Amino acid sequence: MSTAAAVEGAVPVKAGKKKLIIIVVAALVLLAAVGGGAVFWLKSKAHAAQEAEDADDEGGAAAHATAAPKRDPKAVPVFVPLDNFTVNLADREAERYAQIGISLELNDAKAGERIKVFMPAIRNNILMVLAHKRSSDLLERAGKEKLAEEVLRETERALGLEPPAAGAAKKGEDEEPRPVRAVHFSNFIIQ
Repeated sequence: MSTAAAVEGAVPVKAGKKKLIIIVVAALVLLAAVGGGAVFWLKSKAHAAQEAEDADDEGGAAAHATAAPKRDPKAVPVFVPLDNFTVNLADREAERYAQIGISLELNDAKAGERIKVFMPAIRNNILMVLAHKRSSDLLERAGKEKLAEEVLRETERALGLEPPAAGAAKKGEDEEPRPVRAVHFSNFIIQ
């Protein structure tokens, strides 16, 4: 009987330890879930604050003016990659050069054929813009965005298009859609 009593007494002790272990593990899992949720929330809040700060640094309206127009999500984008540009920069203190890869995002495939026909003039205009840049102009993001705007302008100029009127572009009264939607850099090396 004493053996049976000892065995019966041991069972409640083991059940109590298991219960304690389950409670501790559940508390740890709950703590990890709450901690993970807090980290996710704080990171998303910090990311949103950083984006707002970047928009303010870019000048708010200027950042929205350079953004690519909205595109139809079902439409397949058309890209025309240009051969890499290697050009001496206009730095006076040292011999510097840039190697830049550019791709043009177009509104449709028909515009791609037109771009290919005018490629010598387009490359000439882009090289002329690049040759007047200094390395300090191209090192910052704002300089690269300005270069993208200039490449877009010079590409359209080579196609015989006039820049849109300032008032018409803001009001959306442009007569026809521009053939080049955006300028993308695929390679950007300054030495």
